[in-house]
Amino acid sequence: MSELQINTTQNVKIKFTAVGAGERLLAFLIDWAIKVGYLILINRFFGAFDNMDQWSQIAINTVLSFPVMFYTLALESMLEGQTIGKRILKIKVVKIDGYQASFADYVIRWFFRIVDIYVLGLGFFIILFSKKHQRLGDMVAGTAVITLKDNVKISHTILENLKENYKPSYANVIKLSDNDARIIKETFRTARASKDYQTLIKLRKKIVEVTDIKTIKQNTDIEFIAVILKDYNYYTQSM
Repeated sequence: MSELQINTTQNVKIKFTAVGAGERLLAFLIDWAIKVGYLILINRFFGAFDNMDQWSQIAINTVLSFPVMFYTLALESMLEGQTIGKRILKIKVVKIDGYQASFADYVIRWFFRIVDIYVLGLGFFIILFSKKHQRLGDMVAGTAVITLKDNVKISHTILENLKENYKPSYANVIKLSDNDARIIKETFRTARASKDYQTLIKLRKKIVEVTDIKTIKQNTDIEFIAVILKDYNYYTQSM
């Protein structure tokens, strides 16, 4: 594994560990086993179609094979960079520049699987010798696969003192990730201590943008951001 440094939109540098070829291969095998299992079940339940004419069989087989064909693309898009195999191993796809990978990025990675996986396993060897452990599809899409196992837990960095009868104000905070909350807290502490009100304004605008909060109930940015951190603690610890 190698260290991967990402600059976030708040210009905060976060270091992740890029996943090596072995762990990525294991995730691939888990996903492959799921797809094979699906095909076996489909073959068993739809064996009755064997008596149909050739073109009918081809049409039905094509439709039934869609979940296998688009498995990786669909899951990475819906699970924010993870398939079932990646989720089990706690790894995920991210953009090198720190942004969330877009659907177009997932499409590029999925398309290049034809070369990376099905042409003599070329991607495996590229990962071995790539500095950031990227396959060809990652290089073109500007993505990498990182491990989530090293992430700092909420109780270590962003724990807030909450009263037993605490009532949250913004349910939308669940759209934030642990890293988002950590960055918000670090930026908030620094800006508040130095009375950097411009940074507080920018931080508040970014939080509203990401969480899609429509109405702010607090009178000041400091009060609002403090409540956001407490609400995030409340909801994540209740999950």
